[in-house]
Amino acid sequence: MDELRKPLFLLAVMLIALAVLVELGSAALIGSIAVGTAANLATKPPGWAIFALAALDGLVLYTVVLMGIALAIPERIHGRLQGIATLVVGLIDLIFSSLQVIAMLALLTLMVSLFVAAPFGTLAYMAVYGDFETTRARALLGLIMALKLGFAVCLVLAHQRFITMKGLVLIIATSFVASLVVAFLHALVPWFLVSITDAIAAIVVFVLAIAWSIAMLIGSIPAVLKALRPASSS
Repeated sequence: MDELRKPLFLLAVMLIALAVLVELGSAALIGSIAVGTAANLATKPPGWAIFALAALDGLVLYTVVLMGIALAIPERIHGRLQGIATLVVGLIDLIFSSLQVIAMLALLTLMVSLFVAAPFGTLAYMAVYGDFETTRARALLGLIMALKLGFAVCLVLAHQRFITMKGLVLIIATSFVASLVVAFLHALVPWFLVSITDAIAAIVVFVLAIAWSIAMLIGSIPAVLKALRPASSS
């Protein structure tokens, strides 16, 4: 019972990786590339909040892959690489998520301003943002939640010790909560307002990704200093 069940662990990695790919692909399904400007995000949904989940679940995938790499390389080398890799990944995710929050705030302001500017602004809002495809969004979220659930089950079955890793459990729990927040905000309002709540959900998810990126950056500092110490002393 103390040994890692590698097939189940690999299956867990594949499931969370597939979930991230689905989240990234949600933008491609609507011909949108979310790269930091409201103009690029101003397309037909679904996409904003579902795409935002990739910023958080990507950190989950990285954490699990890092544990897998530890099985293949010596602990001394892994300890040095872990800090530097975590610093880079955390910094990239932090910058990307921060840019997306700014973009989504601008887009949210635009949509709300149009909607309340009756009658012509409201008509413009309805023409561009009023037709949210809730059925497709629910299907994507259902698939993502199923993949995450399978990932969590396989991870626990691979080794029960994973349950005792507080950081891993917390980030996985955050991932599940983020998906539920997106689903809740999609179902909270009438269909013609879902684009607005979708943008709000995206902001919430990106903020969660920012929080975890900062936590990873702070946690990587001791390992980075340890990895650089021999070079600085020579």
